Amino acid sequence: MNDFVHLHVHSEFSLLDSSCKIRNLVERAKELDMTSIAITDHGVMYGCLEFYKVCKMYGIKPIIGCEIYVANKSMDIKNPDVDNFTTHLVLLVKNEIGYRNLLKIVSDSFIRGFYYKPRVDIEYLRNNSDGLIALSACLSGGVSKYILKNDINGAKNLTLTYKEIFKDDFYLEIQDHGIDDQKKVNSMLLKFSSELNIKYVVTNDVHYIKKDDASAHDVLICIQTGSNVDEEKRMKYHGDQFYLKSKEEMYDTFFSYKEGLLNTLEIRDKCNFEYKFNENIPPKYIMDNSLDPFEYLKRLCYFGLINKYDEFSNESELFKSEDILNDYKFKVLKEEIDKNIKYDKKKLLDRVNYELDLINSMGFVDYFLIVWDFMKFCMEKSIPTGPGRGSVAGSIVAYVLNITKVDPIKYGLIFERFLNPERISMPDIDSDFCNERREEVIRYVREKYGENNVSNIITFGTMAAKACIRDVGRAMNYSYSEVDKIAKMVPNMLNITIDLALLYNKELNDLYNEDIRVKKLIDISKRLEGLPRHTSIHAAGVIISPYKLMDLIPVKKDGDMLVTQFPMSNLEELGLLKMDFLGLRTLTVINDCIKIIHKNKGTKIDLDKIDFDDRNVFNMIGEGKTCGVFQLESSGMTSFMKDLKPSSIEDIIAGISLYRPGPMDEIPNYIKNKNNIKGIKYLTKELEDILNVTYGVIVYQEQVMEIVQKLSGYSLGRSDIVRRAMAKKKHEEMEKERKKFVYGNKDGDEIINGCINNGIDEKVAHKIFDQMVDFASYAFNKSHAAAYALIAYETAYLMRYYKSEYICALLNSVINNMDKVCYYIKFGEGMNIKIFPPCVNNSHNKFIVDGEDIYFGLSAIKNLGEGACEKIVYYREKYGKFKDEYDFLKACVKCSINKRGIESIIKSGALDVFNVSRSHLLMNFEKIIDGMQKEFRENLEGQMDLFSLIEDEENKLFKFNNLNNCDISYDDSEKNLLFEKEVLGIYISGHPIHKHKEILHKVCTNSISDFYDDNMEINDGDEVIIGGLVREFKKIITKNNSIMCFLYIEDKYSSIECVVFPKIYGKRSYLINDNNIVIIKGVFKKNGDAFNVIVNEIIGIEEYDRFKLYILCDGLKEVTHSFNKAKDILIGNKGHVDVNLYSLDRKKVFRVNDYSVNLSNSLICELNKAFSQKFVKVIITK
Repeated sequence: MNDFVHLHVHSEFSLLDSSCKIRNLVERAKELDMTSIAITDHGVMYGCLEFYKVCKMYGIKPIIGCEIYVANKSMDIKNPDVDNFTTHLVLLVKNEIGYRNLLKIVSDSFIRGFYYKPRVDIEYLRNNSDGLIALSACLSGGVSKYILKNDINGAKNLTLTYKEIFKDDFYLEIQDHGIDDQKKVNSMLLKFSSELNIKYVVTNDVHYIKKDDASAHDVLICIQTGSNVDEEKRMKYHGDQFYLKSKEEMYDTFFSYKEGLLNTLEIRDKCNFEYKFNENIPPKYIMDNSLDPFEYLKRLCYFGLINKYDEFSNESELFKSEDILNDYKFKVLKEEIDKNIKYDKKKLLDRVNYELDLINSMGFVDYFLIVWDFMKFCMEKSIPTGPGRGSVAGSIVAYVLNITKVDPIKYGLIFERFLNPERISMPDIDSDFCNERREEVIRYVREKYGENNVSNIITFGTMAAKACIRDVGRAMNYSYSEVDKIAKMVPNMLNITIDLALLYNKELNDLYNEDIRVKKLIDISKRLEGLPRHTSIHAAGVIISPYKLMDLIPVKKDGDMLVTQFPMSNLEELGLLKMDFLGLRTLTVINDCIKIIHKNKGTKIDLDKIDFDDRNVFNMIGEGKTCGVFQLESSGMTSFMKDLKPSSIEDIIAGISLYRPGPMDEIPNYIKNKNNIKGIKYLTKELEDILNVTYGVIVYQEQVMEIVQKLSGYSLGRSDIVRRAMAKKKHEEMEKERKKFVYGNKDGDEIINGCINNGIDEKVAHKIFDQMVDFASYAFNKSHAAAYALIAYETAYLMRYYKSEYICALLNSVINNMDKVCYYIKFGEGMNIKIFPPCVNNSHNKFIVDGEDIYFGLSAIKNLGEGACEKIVYYREKYGKFKDEYDFLKACVKCSINKRGIESIIKSGALDVFNVSRSHLLMNFEKIIDGMQKEFRENLEGQMDLFSLIEDEENKLFKFNNLNNCDISYDDSEKNLLFEKEVLGIYISGHPIHKHKEILHKVCTNSISDFYDDNMEINDGDEVIIGGLVREFKKIITKNNSIMCFLYIEDKYSSIECVVFPKIYGKRSYLINDNNIVIIKGVFKKNGDAFNVIVNEIIGIEEYDRFKLYILCDGLKEVTHSFNKAKDILIGNKGHVDVNLYSLDRKKVFRVNDYSVNLSNSLICELNKAFSQKFVKVIITK
């Protein structure tokens, strides 16, 4: 059998048009004994590099290509034009020149030619055709379209044009998928081939891998077009022939087209492009002077030394000339030096020079200058930046350049963790910026280095298990409820797949095996699962290149910014430098807080100069008051801080590093050793200097490196390689390193003394190595933790000394997340900060501080955009506070605030300041607005007359009669609360359960907020009684056709999910309605950070007196003893719930008179400790 090569193949990156996953495609090609295969996705090159790598892995020759779109007239026409229709053309890369031209074609089709599709035109192809092979494509090809329109001259002319452009590298493309139109086209193409002396080639238009994938592919097309399989008039690939056929099948199909079959081999032999990997392409810093870049960097560092360390305050002799002082425009502020630290001047200078030499030798001078430059821009423009991120915080060069704010000498950070000669990969200097101003920095970089040299990075959203089932169900025309039921059976787990869901969920697996419709849905979903569904942009990554990016990689356009067509991993393999410009919300919060402090108190805060050893701040953290404190806010971390009671930044650094899976096991040791420093024992005295900062516990990657270096004699660069081998559990490599660590190494380039030769016992050395191996896989990067610990401390400092301003800034940062707004409002009120509802005379766009009080922001009101809020505030500041509701409505008309926005303002209570009923305002405001608008129109048109004057008086009379006589006392407070919930997302002036708070206090063991409070002792499996408002509920049909439900109940600040199983639901379903107030008795269940209550009983609020407390006694003789034991506890919890003692042997109840209680959590906890949980029961009587 002769060979054959598929030259027209669409991978998964022809989004929602092909189901060929690259790895599966190449595996199938290997199974079919293919020697080569091409990739020709529609208009893009997203998958080319990945395709190339997988082909190489399987020993198949990859051919890089693309099926491009060609505009018939011009790619620059961007309006409807019937003569400028779009056709297809397949391009294949012959060599390096061809690849560069394909990059230009595909990139410019987006940048310049995009109009519904990325397009080029004939003229563009004429100028960029070298090194490319062209095939006339499918039925959508230009030649084919002319033939199908019976315009044979048009077809011939286009054929000759392509022949002129591509010369002998243009081939007519013959396809046969059993479609009638193809017979007509093929006949004419063969005629052209003979008459015009142009070769032809046969292809199969591959869109799925195997023939039996056709039905799944049809569903995929429905997903793409928003149609379903039952629709007759829809896009469809007719037949089942668009798959990767074997050589035998191709020869059988095209037995009379042997020349076309053999020409696929000719094309294969012409195509010889190879990617080049791991050749770094670092960007170049654009110098503003004639200095050598390294000399410039060196001088900047020396200048930074003077500004960072007192030891160099007068060392102008560091500079060989004064040029740098003239060129250096970086605004530098003298740092607040820690006077307790004595720095060795020589060591500081040696460290800077050592780092500089390494940076220079590894070719990263320009990299550092680029980062320094945009950080300088941030300082000049007052854009908040973070203290550093990742291992770069270990560099003193980065510190003196103000790239980072962490002193690596003070915190013992290691440069080699960031950069060393043994490390091949590019280093990362990731930077955090204020969330709201990050784009300014990226814009600056783009303007400085060229719009064609800077790009965002593409990412792909894939069809994950649940979403895939939903997409497929819609496309197969299944009912929503049927699909919803199946999708919800997929567990909410990270990286869950449909196969794993079938394994984990027996109910789903049973349905799959028993229900043919479910089986069909899941089988098709499994075939499509994991396909890319859409493109997106990497949250932080930016590529900066020394050359035009389209000369190196394919790009596209998103707005005014380029986006790479290759994902991040591919870009790094090609040697391009990625920089992360991360938006950090906390930096925005800090910046806003500082501005609010200055406005409210007139105090200017410089966080670089605060006391980082403030006992009050550490005490606050140790008390668990970490709400809003960066990195320390989660319930688990708060609990850890309460146990740890940090007394230094080092403790917070360690806390951030330890509170993760793995190292968490060392937390008890860390706390124990911290509280008993004298009891710490080291395996050898040499470890003390390395581990004393973490109380004898290995916490950081840097400590592993130091142990290897100081105990055995490795270089720090080599020690980082050992650390990484340990972290990745490379056993063979680790055993080699163990021998060197213990016994030394005298061979090779590096001489290692070894622990034994350094006086350390052999057994101890092995034990230390074992400990490092155990911990290295989850030891944390101290440089990163130190940087984030500084932010944590700064936020804690602001919370401790400026709580109103800080909470206000927090509220502004989450203004569109009402759950978080509720959380911070609750915290603020718990700290005696008054938080007032929106008010048109006091509120601004965002939350503001007045004294120690906070006013709700107007932009938190739904249906009222920021623009409308700004207009209202501007009008008020220009003309003064609004006199009454009529004055406000007049302003709204002048400011063009729409009626929906005004309605929301009224519902929010923002006009309550005028003491007018919300309900009456809602009934009447539209008529007033209409009258005002008419009046303003007539004023503009000069049409005021007697009738309009009379009408104006009627309007005023209407206002007086309908508004002034209806003050706020007429309002229904419960209706107002519902209004607030509707437009603010929370109840602000009260809560529907407030009128029942005394009852709930009597019978509930917990408020809902307790479950979010780390100070409360509530454990998994505890019995609880809670009360609140039914907020939402969802009924589920079980496999036994019973009804159960999930509902949320809430109090003013919090809500919790409750699970009601069929037995309880059947009895109490009438209570489960929105806004109904209920009391629930159940079992608290916790799984990680998620929790809910399994309902055992549910009653209406009016049934509260059915609760009784029982203390069980083994026998009658125990009753008096139990009462005496419980007496003091009962006295301390007086209330209105009856208490009974129950004798288990006599089954007799003894009422305890005069000792009724409130069923608080503290009461139940005390009784459980006194009697054990099984003897304390809360019963709901019938």
